[in-house]
Amino acid sequence: MIEVFDPTTSPREQPVTYVARPESLKGKRVGLVENTKYNSDLLLMRIGKILQEEYGVEQSILRRKHNSSVPAHQEIIDEFRREVDLVVAGIGD
Repeated sequence: MIEVFDPTTSPREQPVTYVARPESLKGKRVGLVENTKYNSDLLLMRIGKILQEEYGVEQSILRRKHNSSVPAHQEIIDEFRREVDLVVAGIGD
């Protein structure tokens, strides 16, 4: 028996709710999530440094996902909910 799957689908609409942006980054703690791709860690560390030097960010914390094809794992999400004010996700390649 042969099963044939139809790869065409209708897009699923999902509402997106944005959180209010802070008026300033001064004194904020920033979480940086990198996706394991080449140079993503270097890019995010540089972004963290710029945010500290030029925008007054108090601290940046870098965490690595398990791999680039999955969302951040629950440990990162839980830690960032407790420890940071905003998050930057970055990619490499």
